[in-house]
Amino acid sequence: MKIHIKNGRVIDPKNNIDKKLDLFIAAGKIVALGTAPDGFTASQTIDASNLIVCPGLVDLSARLREPGQEYKATLISELQAAVAGGVTSLACQPDTDPVLDEPGLVEMLKHRAKQLNLAHVYPLGALTRQLEGKILSEMGELRAAGCVGFSQANVAITDTQVLWRAMEYAATFGFTLFLHAEEPFLAKDGVAHDGEVASRLGLKGIPSAAEALALAAILRIAKETGANVHISRLSTAEGVNMIRDAKKQGLKISCDVSANQLHLTEHDIAYFDANCHLKPPLRSQRDKEALSAGLKDGTIDAICSDHTPVDDDAKLAPFAEAEVGATGLELLLSLTLKWAKQEKIDLLQAIKCVTQVSADILGIPAGDLSVNSNADICIFAADEYWRVSSTTLKSQGKNSPFTDLELAGKVKITLVNGQVVYQG
Repeated sequence: MKIHIKNGRVIDPKNNIDKKLDLFIAAGKIVALGTAPDGFTASQTIDASNLIVCPGLVDLSARLREPGQEYKATLISELQAAVAGGVTSLACQPDTDPVLDEPGLVEMLKHRAKQLNLAHVYPLGALTRQLEGKILSEMGELRAAGCVGFSQANVAITDTQVLWRAMEYAATFGFTLFLHAEEPFLAKDGVAHDGEVASRLGLKGIPSAAEALALAAILRIAKETGANVHISRLSTAEGVNMIRDAKKQGLKISCDVSANQLHLTEHDIAYFDANCHLKPPLRSQRDKEALSAGLKDGTIDAICSDHTPVDDDAKLAPFAEAEVGATGLELLLSLTLKWAKQEKIDLLQAIKCVTQVSADILGIPAGDLSVNSNADICIFAADEYWRVSSTTLKSQGKNSPFTDLELAGKVKITLVNGQVVYQG
């Protein structure tokens, strides 16, 4: 199919484009920008007047819940949510049931995702068998099956010798490790940031030191081994400073922040809203400001959704007993635009945080509108508002701290491989 997208404001951070341009697609690829190729006759024309045309978003952390947790969400429901949010590529965490530590499971997941013809799914394989932190998984075989990196999800490796061996192996073969920094003994049984709000509500706290201590070990071992390490969902001001110093030293380090942490703080749990029970926990106002500053100056590379759909019953429990997580795929674009507006960041820089940079971290062919690249495209109305609610969210998980809030950034059309997969 040949598609002509006309009159749109094209934003492509990789090629530093931000201007009104026509875009031409054929055989699932972008074949030209500006002027149609010789002999090009469109079979479909999309009028993008007053709309933004940008690369499809790339999400660094999403849970699709398959296999094994279909009562929380299904592959089709979450990939429909992804394209409704303009997300065309995503990395999924390995903490499924069974855990993604076998090549056959990875191949099955990729095959099922491909059959759905929605967003591209890039699995992160389990770094250790069963995520137990004891024996390394068969990383070479998992990579051959389609894993783009390796993660422990939210499970820490307490044995630093295992972590050292994992980084040595990863450095040898050029694999990237996606690690969440949290010292498990300090965080044990904690459900909120260890601050005045948790104390007042009688909730067990998780101190900022839990992130700093785990991060110190990760960074030191990364320095010794030369491994590529991506820190997932940074949450503290101290963590931002540590990443900044590590980058100055030349370590092969990247990191992201959850969109939730850019807008929410510990004060948002004041009414025991279980939708605000997240991991890492919502931190202080000082931490939120440091995360935003780190994203602005490039210390933090990207924004992720940390999409974690949870069934309704698991969120109806008291705050401390409720399951952690919030749905986020459909909110990633709007929350990124909201942050950019608050911080007076131009659209080119904001879109870069959820497209080009994320794709580069994963090492996948996505996140740009270059000629001959895959036609994975998001077309949205930057100033049109939509209400977050159980009826508007496509995800099976309706758990969001932003429920009933109106957000700017309405996705109108999403294309994957040159096919329209969503129209809103």
